[in-house]
Amino acid sequence: MSDSSPTGPAASADPLQPQPDTRTLRAFYQVLVNTALANVTSSFLWFALTFWVYLETQSVLATAIIGGSYMLLVAVFGVVFGVIVDRMKKKAVMLLSSIVTAVAYLLAGAIFLTIPESALLDWTGPWFWAFAGVILVGGVVENLRNIALSTTVTLLVPAERRDRANGLVGAVQGIAFMVTSVFSGLSIGLLGMGWTVAIAIAATGVALVHLLFVPIPERGVVHVEGVAPAGFSFRGVIPAVMAVPGLLALILFATFNNLVGGVFMALMDPYGLTLFSVEVWGIVLGVTSFGFIIGGALVAKFGLGKNPVRTLLLVNIGIALLGMTFAIREWWWLYALGILIFMALMPIAEASEQTIVQRVVPYEKQGRVFGFAASVESAAAPVSAFLIGPIAQFWLIPYMESPEGQETFGWLLGDGEARGMALAFVGASLVLLLVVLLAFVSKPYRELSDAYAAAPPSLHTDDDEGTDAAPAASDEPDAVPAVGRAGDDLRSGLR
Repeated sequence: MSDSSPTGPAASADPLQPQPDTRTLRAFYQVLVNTALANVTSSFLWFALTFWVYLETQSVLATAIIGGSYMLLVAVFGVVFGVIVDRMKKKAVMLLSSIVTAVAYLLAGAIFLTIPESALLDWTGPWFWAFAGVILVGGVVENLRNIALSTTVTLLVPAERRDRANGLVGAVQGIAFMVTSVFSGLSIGLLGMGWTVAIAIAATGVALVHLLFVPIPERGVVHVEGVAPAGFSFRGVIPAVMAVPGLLALILFATFNNLVGGVFMALMDPYGLTLFSVEVWGIVLGVTSFGFIIGGALVAKFGLGKNPVRTLLLVNIGIALLGMTFAIREWWWLYALGILIFMALMPIAEASEQTIVQRVVPYEKQGRVFGFAASVESAAAPVSAFLIGPIAQFWLIPYMESPEGQETFGWLLGDGEARGMALAFVGASLVLLLVVLLAFVSKPYRELSDAYAAAPPSLHTDDDEGTDAAPAASDEPDAVPAVGRAGDDLRSGLR
């Protein structure tokens, strides 16, 4: 069945959805550019908030709580976002995300203008958390757009090019990260938090207006049930995930990966700010974020190989080895080089997971699958972020500054004021390495690899012995009958 031509048998497979071809591929590029604009805005203010809080409070605990709160909100709303994506047209989802983000940033601006900055900087007081909270909400809602983007890859990109399209997503996100990390540090250092919020509000408005003119050729909503559901239901989530051999194990592995990642999330900025000024640290993040572009470009050029499951585990071995080495000495160049390599690996890992789900889960269920996985995986990071903040603040840092700590780990970590954070990096990465090695010899790894190889690459699953007949029409004008009962059993669920 051809994915690359608007004519022929494939063209009739779905009366409402366009078959991916060069025309829909151009539409995908426009969606990608708009998503980049939106991500630049949310990342810009999110980075700025973290820099501002740490510089003004000098509290690792405060930044850890903020980072953990972000991941907690992603975990809480991931399933909800996924169901919304499956219930609405993708452009409507993206517009909803942009509007909510704009409202949240306007509220943040109002709080900053009306509340004295001294009260905002008291991280034990309510106004600090009200201000940080609305910024967090604006950033978290961007995940609704990102889930929609993942399903849009399936909708608009031919099957044989989806891994490369996911690589482009990683590269564009890297560009956004590079721009925002540089300008967040410069904005906080030179303009202050007030003007930073104002810039974010203006940029959000630009992204919203641009989105109005971005075409997504989606003529209807594909419903799993065959007709538009009567209510907002989470039915079928767990059975869907369990039906794909090894898929639950993949989600649990990514969950554990995020548990380790919470340590990096909580400590990476504080560690960097011990080595650099805020302006320089922003520039360092901007330069090293070329790694995102490099990693995404490599995937876009070469793909992920025949088995993205294997690629995902190999990348995580690299991440673990990197985490055990990039902070063993307090050398700025070693840390910067480590971050560069780390950022080059991340889009490869993300593209691998997305490509797996896009292959083994039918299009009409992908929003929920991506949302479910986002909820489960993201739930781990707040746990470790909330834990590592006080552990680092009250135990690891004082311990490594003591003669006992230097005698025990000085041979490994050397001298410096951030050796406690370095010990956290090494310990978390060692645990990750052991888990990845165990995953390589596990039964779920073999099962998911086999499921990926056996799954059809088409937009929807087949149960018609390879025929291309169109499904029966639905009485609902906005509904598409579920196709591929075998595929429904194999891939029902949410992320």
